Amino acid sequence: MFAKELTQAGHTKRFTISDGGTDGWEVRVEQDSRVIRRVHYTDWHRVERAVQILNLQVLELEENGWQERKPS
Repeated sequence: MFAKELTQAGHTKRFTISDGGTDGWEVRVEQDSRVIRRVHYTDWHRVERAVQILNLQVLELEENGWQERKPS
């Protein structure tokens, strides 16, 4: 549903939102394979807000030299 992975100087940040079906959605932020934030939402409006926030975080990282890793 939403997945971005950025790298810089050997470090990785991953932002994902996955659909859990009837259970709602899981929002995860990982840094170097550690989960920094994990939230479960059942309200779609909160998921929309989470997408906006993650997009802003990704944009800020890209402005600071982080590059998106494309899936292989």
